[in-house]
Amino acid sequence: MRIAFLVAPEGVEQVELTEPWRALTETGETPQLVSTRPGHVQAFKHLDHGDTFPVDRTVDQVSAGEYDALVMPGGVANPDALRLDERAVAFAKGFFDAGKPVAAICHAPWTLVEADVVRDRTMTSWPSLRTDLRNAGAHWVDERVAVCTSGPNTLVTSRRPDDLPAFDEAMLNEFGKAIA
Repeated sequence: MRIAFLVAPEGVEQVELTEPWRALTETGETPQLVSTRPGHVQAFKHLDHGDTFPVDRTVDQVSAGEYDALVMPGGVANPDALRLDERAVAFAKGFFDAGKPVAAICHAPWTLVEADVVRDRTMTSWPSLRTDLRNAGAHWVDERVAVCTSGPNTLVTSRRPDDLPAFDEAMLNEFGKAIA
């Protein structure tokens, strides 16, 4: 299974990138880091600089058709930058259009709001996105993880780094169903 991780050049919350990546690679999956610029992405540990990670491909080099699923880590700056990049928004929207599963944590749903794909979806997120998601037509819930199958694809969302074990479990389960 080929899985894209969509991140901006800086601002991704490191643990929200590394933990789902680890969970997927431990099951033999093949993640690729996709960003808006080549080179490396600068991760953060909350407000402090974390590690850097090499970009595999850029959004202008890929399409949703090349992947089986999409993971969107959070961090405040990461999705805020992605939602301003039309290519990144179109890439994320392509997974919904193709009926492929998407997993988004923390602030990542901001990019999905911009892609106009959250209407009538049950979702969770970092609490400060609650109003944004509701205004975009989503049904927001305060739960560790929400799995919504009432749209063109399966959408897995989670609130924060503390919820990563539940997020990873739901992501692995739903991604497994998509290829079964």
